[in-house]
Amino acid sequence: MSEPPKPPARSSNSPANRRPPAGRRLPAHQGPLRTSSARPVAAGLAARELAVTALAAVLDRGRALDDAFDAAAASPRLGGMEPRDRGLALLIVRTVLRRRGELGAVVSSFLEKPLPKDTGVLWPILLSAAAQLLVLETPPHAAISLAVDQCRADRGASRFGKLANAVLRRVATQGADVLGKLDDPAALNVPAWLLSRWSKTYGENSSREIAAASLSEAPLDISVKSHPELWATTLGGVALPSGTVRLTSAGRIEELPGFADGAWWVQDAAAALPARLLGDVAGRDVADLCSAPGGKTAQLAATGARVTAVDLSANRLRRVEENLARLKLTAEIVTADAATWDPDRQFDAILLDAPCTATGTIRRHPDIVHLKREPDVAQLAALQSQLLDRAAHLTKPGGLLVYCTCSLEPEEGIDQVTQFLLRHSNFERVPLRSGEVGLEASWVTPLGDLRTLPTHAMDGFYAARLRRKS
Repeated sequence: MSEPPKPPARSSNSPANRRPPAGRRLPAHQGPLRTSSARPVAAGLAARELAVTALAAVLDRGRALDDAFDAAAASPRLGGMEPRDRGLALLIVRTVLRRRGELGAVVSSFLEKPLPKDTGVLWPILLSAAAQLLVLETPPHAAISLAVDQCRADRGASRFGKLANAVLRRVATQGADVLGKLDDPAALNVPAWLLSRWSKTYGENSSREIAAASLSEAPLDISVKSHPELWATTLGGVALPSGTVRLTSAGRIEELPGFADGAWWVQDAAAALPARLLGDVAGRDVADLCSAPGGKTAQLAATGARVTAVDLSANRLRRVEENLARLKLTAEIVTADAATWDPDRQFDAILLDAPCTATGTIRRHPDIVHLKREPDVAQLAALQSQLLDRAAHLTKPGGLLVYCTCSLEPEEGIDQVTQFLLRHSNFERVPLRSGEVGLEASWVTPLGDLRTLPTHAMDGFYAARLRRKS
């Protein structure tokens, strides 16, 4: 169970994320690329078609990567693809989304003039091929010839096959030099508004380090029901002090030992920390608000809590139920808006993983830098405030409330809790301690809250532990 961004995504208007070159606008691509049935499809072409189709959906229509990729992969033209090809397509897409600014700058440097309008999916094709040539080390002949095939197969891009061939040949031979000479890659790959925010909050140097870490590939972390050391040995990984098992290499997740038996689930090391901050919850009533996709629900249920999992999305809750069934765990599932949910009872503990901008999870969700806008921060902070007020009402006197977000923005973290404590004098902060549940000192703020960063080799999370006094 990964922890994807919870709020709906929006397209970014940040100058750092506008598509180069200037003077053109790529129209939305309405389906998989068309290839004539009269000739065989070149080996590897389907994977590139899938990558470009998903990229167009993310970059042109502001669609979340997971949804865009799954929809493209399920299309009649691309359905039934081999896992290896599907994996390659996803790798290409994620590489482009992480390094779109750099790749676009390199490609643009070899264009004599801006591309005209109505070029179909030419720009995603060029970015995809550049990613293969400059980052993924795909043999030039394969990357270039398949990109040209893609151009010929797309109605809008068909007349640009020769241009694509010429540009990509120069990318293959000279692109690495251009890439190495680009100034400030972070400013090219991360929206200006976001980089400015990180500089203000964490400092100029740290903001660049956060950007670099955010744009790197994340490891595969799993949470286990029990015996992390044993599972680390079994799966060839390492058990972290917090109890997470980090895999150093892995094949298909579904084929790894223990998956089918429900012994573990996928969950970033940082995402696994907030549930542990509640302490021993065995036999206690715990509400997991905004619970989907269910990693934290599984943690709580696995430690013996009586869990009520609440989420607004019935579709996402079905995924929670499916995962709980595989894990042989149980929880009460409630489809409701947690901001107004009134179960006519209170709980021993509340875990509120609130919807947020998810700027701490860019390593796993590189589409975030292309889909978020700065106004989203204030809009989501207002929702988080409502959810916190409701969570306070649902907490029994003496009970614990853990509030967390996977955002790096202070308005969604420390500022939120500061304002909550001013509104609710019957709550107090219960500071965290270094060493508690495997917490490192650098993860604990001076006030005793949790603040992890991508530079800690995990997602960026904020969490505060609060107790209701009366």
